[in-house]
Amino acid sequence: MQRRTLWLAATLAATAPAAHADELSALREEVAQLKKSYAERIAALEAQISRLTPAEPMPVKTGGGTPSATGFNPEISLILQGQAKRMKDVPERGITGFWAPGGHDHDGPEKRGLSLEHSELVVAANIDPNFRGHLNVALLDGQAEVEEAWFQTLGLGNGLKLKGGRFLSGIGYLNEQHAHAWDFADAPLMTKALFGEHYAQDGLQLKWVAPTDLFIELGAEAGRGAGFPGTDRNKNGSGAGSVFGHVGGDWGPSSAWRAGLSYLATRAQARSGHFEDGDPAGPNEVEGQFSGKSRTWIADFVWKWAPDGNARSSGFKFQAEYFRRTEDGTLACAADAAALPGSPCIGHPLGAYRSRQSGFYAQGIWRFAPAWRVGYRYDRLDSGRLTADLLDDGVLDGATGALAAYAPKRHSVMADWSPSEFSRLRLQFARDKSMLGVTDDQWTLQYIMSLGSHGAHSF
Repeated sequence: MQRRTLWLAATLAATAPAAHADELSALREEVAQLKKSYAERIAALEAQISRLTPAEPMPVKTGGGTPSATGFNPEISLILQGQAKRMKDVPERGITGFWAPGGHDHDGPEKRGLSLEHSELVVAANIDPNFRGHLNVALLDGQAEVEEAWFQTLGLGNGLKLKGGRFLSGIGYLNEQHAHAWDFADAPLMTKALFGEHYAQDGLQLKWVAPTDLFIELGAEAGRGAGFPGTDRNKNGSGAGSVFGHVGGDWGPSSAWRAGLSYLATRAQARSGHFEDGDPAGPNEVEGQFSGKSRTWIADFVWKWAPDGNARSSGFKFQAEYFRRTEDGTLACAADAAALPGSPCIGHPLGAYRSRQSGFYAQGIWRFAPAWRVGYRYDRLDSGRLTADLLDDGVLDGATGALAAYAPKRHSVMADWSPSEFSRLRLQFARDKSMLGVTDDQWTLQYIMSLGSHGAHSF
């Protein structure tokens, strides 16, 4: 038995080196084949790159110079919007007791039936290590309007950012968002009454974010002031200014919030508005012109909830803003109205004007499935206190009596389906009582389609 065991051990010792040698040889052969395969693939990729790259590419400048054309890789997106709307045929839509904003609504009056809303062409990119550029152009029926065209600093440090050009003002919460990012098919009543849709600045904006766990943002703007409620006054320097502040943070792992206060100061020169005269035989429309100061305060609050912070499958968002506007100055009849024979404006060229108006909206959006959301919004306005010499004299009666006591309001409900981050279909119903004596039940079917890369939306 001992001899047999020794013979077996000797046999294994003799054959083991040969077996290991065979295994090593096979491994070497396999590694060699892999190297050859990878070398062939790398050579093929290098050949493709050489075909795509110019023979003599322009050099990239260093030291803060302009990047070459081959280094320009902007984010380009196109937003398509359209709708079918069913509502009453009202000759002149407006909000009772409030001036009609002019010159800002590039789509014109709201349209009944099928219509193409404005499309947005967006181009954005980092210009160099110091600046970023952004362009947003609204396109509709052969017309193009520059909604935003600005540059922004990237490396100021200390939480500071400077923006210059044309931009949506940072006041409030909703103002900085474009229409395709709204949770409803239209803007709240008060933003329509105050700005038409948005308040934009041609000027400069400075923001500072504090280096704290609690989110603290402070901002200031100086601009031309041409947008409603101001007017373009063809002057040197700034025509409007605003300041704003926001704070926010987390409530546990599932909730986040943000609150803010904003203030906007601007001036108007001969800003037009329509009133009715005091003719006992029947009121006649008269154009009045306001010149003076306009001041707006905005308080905003947003709260978001999602299980463990994951809003892709479900979540809830509450959003509200309160607005207050004061205006002080003079109100005059338009020159053509005062020149008409028998016009009540004759002998009343100018009078004092003062108004205090306010309003708010509150809305809630519930995502009950990854692609589905429902929401409700309530709007209510107060035309407030309005005093004017021409109104007291009976010349213009458009904001007295029942008009002054009326509170415009609206209820809106919506449901939308977003099969991806690039497409959305929305159905909305609104009971609109923003006009005295008119209850308008409105149905809207809307689509929003996004082509190309698009930056993330704000909180």
